[in-house]
Amino acid sequence: MKIEGEKVYLRETVEADWDLFAYWETKHEVTEFFTIDEGRDLMEIADEIRGRADDPSQLDLTVCLRKDDTPIGRVYISRIDHHYDSLDITRIYVGEVGLRGLGLGEDTLRAVIRFAFEDMKCERVTLDYMTANKRAHNLYLKCGFKDEGCMRHAGKKNGSYIDLNLMSILREEYVQYNR
Repeated sequence: MKIEGEKVYLRETVEADWDLFAYWETKHEVTEFFTIDEGRDLMEIADEIRGRADDPSQLDLTVCLRKDDTPIGRVYISRIDHHYDSLDITRIYVGEVGLRGLGLGEDTLRAVIRFAFEDMKCERVTLDYMTANKRAHNLYLKCGFKDEGCMRHAGKKNGSYIDLNLMSILREEYVQYNR
């Protein structure tokens, strides 16, 4: 499987990517706004990915630059539901901090949305973000997502419950937005 963007492409995660994920997910700049506890290590990340390998409702993807195939980020899709034609973009990030601000995150998100609606035939795609992550909120709005509301204590980070804001985009909005 290969999901194409303009500047990036996404492929299924392979074991060789796990070290990169462990490296990125120890950086405060990457995990500040994720429900990822501090102190995660390669073994925990490997167990997490290995546990999802045979679950058709989940998908781990590695984001790579088109120009040279360099892995630069990660996308984790969950709650793939073929009855309700929906999925959740649970984690999406550019891990290489020096590559942020170049539109690669937006390109990644747009590629995932296109994959969800055109290849997976979804009716609804959701994601959530920490209330303080205004940058992510602005990106999601720019890509067509609509606010649904605050999910109180829906996440947990370092032992503390946190609120998450839920957003979604429907097929008709995707079609209208991408005319």
